[in-house]
Amino acid sequence: MRLSKIKEILGKSETLAFELPNGELVPRHFHVTEVGKVTKNFIDCGGTVRKEEVVNFQLWQADDYDHRLHPEKLVHIIELSEKVLGIGDLEIEVEYQGDTIGKFGLDHDGSNFLLTTKQTDCLAKDNCGIPAAKPKLKLSEIQAATSCAPGSGCC
Repeated sequence: MRLSKIKEILGKSETLAFELPNGELVPRHFHVTEVGKVTKNFIDCGGTVRKEEVVNFQLWQADDYDHRLHPEKLVHIIELSEKVLGIGDLEIEVEYQGDTIGKFGLDHDGSNFLLTTKQTDCLAKDNCGIPAAKPKLKLSEIQAATSCAPGSGCC
C-alpha cells in the first residue's frame, strides 16, 4: 500500500486496527513510534546495483492500556513526516515486534489494516544459475494423453 492510499483510508475511518497475518489483532493500545523513509542501496548477486525506498511505520505497545491512536492523529504524524523528511508516495513497510522484529507489507480489508507477509527473492536468477521453475504435471494426466489403446497400432 502506498502512503496516499493509507491517508485516504484514514480520512474515512473512525478507528484504527492492525491485523497480523495469523488473524490476531495488534493490541488496541499500540503506538506508531516511527514514520520514516528507509533507503536501501545494495548490489544483488548478479552484480546489479539497486536502490529501494519505502516508508517505514514502527508499531509498538507499552503498558498504557488506555492509549488509543486515532486515525486523524496518524494522518498528522504522516503529514509531518512527509514535510520534514521529504517523503514521497512510497510503498509502506510495517515493523512490529514478535519473537523478533518482523517486517510486513500493508493492505486493508475494508475494516482493518492487514500486516501482510513479505518474502525474500533472488533478483538476478538469470545470473546466478537458478533454473527456471519446471511445470508441475500429474502423471495420470500425462499417461492418459500419451498412452496407447489396444489395437490402435501405436505399439
